[in-house]
Amino acid sequence: MSETGAGQAHGAGHAPAAENVEYRVAHLRDRLAAEELGELGVRIEVRAGSVVVTGTVPSAQCRETVLRTVHEELAGLAVHTDVVVAETASPDHAEDLP
Repeated sequence: MSETGAGQAHGAGHAPAAENVEYRVAHLRDRLAAEELGELGVRIEVRAGSVVVTGTVPSAQCRETVLRTVHEELAGLAVHTDVVVAETASPDHAEDLP
């Protein structure tokens, strides 16, 4: 008997690994949208065999939640993250304009 891979159900012409990455990224997007993080400006893209997560979040706690969720959903994949915290505090001094 031959072994069957998860990707074979979709046809022999597709790359199972690529389909798996796209599926996992779609699941991550759904999970982020369903949780309190749904309003965030976080982008998730597959580029050159790795996943790139970029965006700006309102707090350090929110950033940690996003990163934890990304690592849970995409464990074992090459993931590059650039998620920064927006500076939402009011300035402590006046801006000097020339």
